[in-house]
Amino acid sequence: MVSNMRKHLPSFGSASSWFEVYATFSTFTMLLRTAFNDLIPHQIRSFLVSKLEAFFHSQPNNQISLRINEFWHEQYDGNELFLAAQEYLPTRITSTYKSLKVGKLENEKHLNLAVDPSQEVVDEFEGTKFSWKLDENSDENSRHSWKQAFVLTFEERNRERVLDRYIPHVLKTYEAMKSEKRILEIHSRRSYEWTHRELSHPATFDTLALDPELKQAIVDDLDRFKKRKEFYKKVGKPWKRGYLLYGPPGTGKSSLIAAIANHLKFDVYDLDLSYITSDSDLMEAMRDISRSSILVIEDIDCNKEVHDRSKPKQDSDIEKGSGKFNLSNLLNFVDGLRSGGGEGWVTIFTTNHKEKIDPALLRPGRMDMHIHLSFLRGKAFPIMASNYLGIEGDHPVVEEIKGMLEKTQVTPAVVGEHLIRNEDPDLALEALVQFLKQQIKEDTQ
Repeated sequence: MVSNMRKHLPSFGSASSWFEVYATFSTFTMLLRTAFNDLIPHQIRSFLVSKLEAFFHSQPNNQISLRINEFWHEQYDGNELFLAAQEYLPTRITSTYKSLKVGKLENEKHLNLAVDPSQEVVDEFEGTKFSWKLDENSDENSRHSWKQAFVLTFEERNRERVLDRYIPHVLKTYEAMKSEKRILEIHSRRSYEWTHRELSHPATFDTLALDPELKQAIVDDLDRFKKRKEFYKKVGKPWKRGYLLYGPPGTGKSSLIAAIANHLKFDVYDLDLSYITSDSDLMEAMRDISRSSILVIEDIDCNKEVHDRSKPKQDSDIEKGSGKFNLSNLLNFVDGLRSGGGEGWVTIFTTNHKEKIDPALLRPGRMDMHIHLSFLRGKAFPIMASNYLGIEGDHPVVEEIKGMLEKTQVTPAVVGEHLIRNEDPDLALEALVQFLKQQIKEDTQ
């Protein structure tokens, strides 16, 4: 066929001659494609195409690969980079992918997508594309009989970008995703050991009935703390923060603690000092607290060891607690000196009587922010009307109640109790109006 075509090739002296060459070549390629499709079996044809594509794809780009094994070494457990890729890559899967793995875990409400070994995942970072493939194989000689690995392929000229920026980006994204999906726990120590359960308190800063300016100040402080881990390390300070919540009972201290935990995605450790019998007991309790957690000591003024040492003590000042530990040891733990460096700690003290507490516990660096939780004010009431009654936007009775709350002193707990008594929003608001009128009348007598 080729020799035949050569005989009929025209001279290149004119445009028509060039057109004849083009027509002859087109006919040849069509015949060749037909022969390839009709005469060569499908399996062999697919094999040849894949080999040709691999050859022409790899040669000019000079690509290299990194293998990220599920297990870094036989005697160690999982490779964190593998876990990071396992969580990160499904977020890069789009509707164009033809083969996906899908499942649902028992404690999660949403479906999970995962990389299928038959499907290549392409990710783009800083304008550069990276190719990922999950490789699965069985190895009877390994401690882990079934092994997996992600293979990351990229052009060799991007080696430094991958190691210095792209892989850290994958790890950082994984940490954020893990934090977001984390099921928070509350640990309580009411005897000689910690017990734990799921932290199911729904409070968030969106649902918290708190003065808007104070709420924003707390959120800003928490966000600043959370993102400045490297800054704390740079200046040689433990990465920790302390908050004192003080005010009368029923003003929302427990709800604020839950909102802080849900905002930071930190577990809560609730320590009752009345069960601490010695310095060694205190040391053991503190040692069991994990990183990125909130240590809560409620009603701290109820333990005599933390009372202001400059004031004379009376039996009536001590509500409970034997106080058999040394205050200086508690201060050391709060400072992070004897607690593994205070890595990601938030310490929260609550009290109804701030004036009773030794000033050494309240200074900046221990209690960095003092938050006064007082009676409910008008600015915060619309949030309660939304939470309890589903009332959104302007409402004449809500506006009336806002004005009345500025004239009397009632706690959020008391107002919430009145709102929950009626399912009908109008009846609930009217009942609250009558209650507040009576309170204002009593205050003026």
